[in-house]
Amino acid sequence: MRRELHAEWTKMRTVAGPAWLLLGVALLTVAVGAAASAVMTCPFGQCSYDPARISLSGVQLSQALVALLAIAVVSGEYSTGLIQTTLTAMPTRGRVLAAKAILVTGTTLAAGTAGVLGSILAARLILPDTGYTFVHGYALPSLTHGPSLRAAVGSVLYLGLIALLSVGIAAAVRDTAAATGSVLAVLYVPSLLVLISNPDMKEWIFRLAPTNAGLTIQATTDLAAFPISPWGGLGVFAAWATAAIALGRWLLRHRDA
Repeated sequence: MRRELHAEWTKMRTVAGPAWLLLGVALLTVAVGAAASAVMTCPFGQCSYDPARISLSGVQLSQALVALLAIAVVSGEYSTGLIQTTLTAMPTRGRVLAAKAILVTGTTLAAGTAGVLGSILAARLILPDTGYTFVHGYALPSLTHGPSLRAAVGSVLYLGLIALLSVGIAAAVRDTAAATGSVLAVLYVPSLLVLISNPDMKEWIFRLAPTNAGLTIQATTDLAAFPISPWGGLGVFAAWATAAIALGRWLLRHRDA
């Protein structure tokens, strides 16, 4: 596996795209979270919004950059024909995919950690000025606050699962455009369906759709209102990511490159 990891790392660090996307993940997570914290006001302490979810809302957009990173690393080799060279030099296809998944996920976790920490810091600076204070009964996002710590760690893991899901779909689909459309549809279409579905359908979407279930990990208030627990929701998303990787690996091993 060391040879595969070294080869994939060399490819990732010698092109500009992955580095810019990783930087974008961190910056977009912080920027959107800070903007949401500034917009949500609570002057009289009568707000229904979860401070932790507000501060971490940037994850919902930066996940798209994670998907693009994974697709570029996997499907990009098919569009350039480099995959033939890769599989000739390293014929154990399962190891090649595993190396790609490890590197994309590892770098995503690093960028996601930076983004989440920056978002929490921004929220702690901004939210008190918008009315989210201890006086109004709100605990500011903090790594010393159990639910907020779970939301922060879970958000980083969520981005890592986005990377795994996208690697698996990209390996299965191979074409960059088709893989991009497939991943973004999986991530965002269920959220749109929630807006037009009846209550029973909404509950099933929140239980089974990867994004809706996975993002419950960010909830720190009114947990009883969610149809699935925070860790249970992240577990649902982990099952989606595992299935995608398994499908991508099987197809990579059983068809021509």
